[in-house]
Amino acid sequence: MFKDFQNFTKRVNGVKINYVIGGSGPPLLLLHGYPQTYFIWHKIAGKLKSKFTVVASDLRGYGDSENPPTNSNHYPYSKREMGKDQVLLMESLGFDKFYLAGHDRGGRVAHRMALDYSAKIIKMAVLDIAPTHSMYKTTDMDFAKAYYHWFFLIQPFDIPERLIGANPAYFLNKKFGQWGRDKAAITKTAKHEYLRCFTSETIHSSCEDYRASATIDLEFDQYDIENSNKIACPVLCLWGEKGFVGRKYNVVEEWKKWSEDVTGFGLQCGHYLPEEAPVETLNALINFFEPI
Repeated sequence: MFKDFQNFTKRVNGVKINYVIGGSGPPLLLLHGYPQTYFIWHKIAGKLKSKFTVVASDLRGYGDSENPPTNSNHYPYSKREMGKDQVLLMESLGFDKFYLAGHDRGGRVAHRMALDYSAKIIKMAVLDIAPTHSMYKTTDMDFAKAYYHWFFLIQPFDIPERLIGANPAYFLNKKFGQWGRDKAAITKTAKHEYLRCFTSETIHSSCEDYRASATIDLEFDQYDIENSNKIACPVLCLWGEKGFVGRKYNVVEEWKKWSEDVTGFGLQCGHYLPEEAPVETLNALINFFEPI
């Protein structure tokens, strides 16, 4: 699936991060979402590498990356720490500046990276998300029903861990069915890969990711809002027209609260853009990132 890519694990920020790298040209970092791995990019990574040096990595706590221990305020799974991993990874590969695309949780990590490391991110694309702060602060019945997992996964240890761990395959398949709109889009190979990586350790780490988003990440966001800290780079937001985010939010306007330079549009798919609408996602990313 990642022909001509090389797979490595590298220790950065005290954590082993798993990634693949391939291609040539300007560096482009791809970040995945929940409950997946870097494998979500498998339909488009091969074509992207004809124009970019593509790095697709597993976030800490996901895939084959390491699951560091957490603490009482969930800081080890804050988007600040998760983003620091990725910046240090890119630096270790010789990339002081790079393009950045994140789907789902990876988009939330990308958002924090663009704020904390403004000199390093040339352009950023976020796929099928509105800003975390906006989504939590405007919670209503529609959001709570569609994104119930945001409130389930943040429950105290080990309530969600134990319930999901009782049947991880059932949980994954239900999530894919709820968020996706094309049953064939996530291939058997991809599902096998996601399930392989959805271990008890990953289930716990991913819960910590969400617990951090509902606590310490909101504190960091609130600080930026109060201090008028903005994303310096151009932002592209893409979303699935058949999914919840595009229906619920004016996605472009929500991101304009964080950046002066925002463009975006919806694709005819559900939540999993790189898998449900690979051609459209590929073209959008190339058109946005490719240097003139």
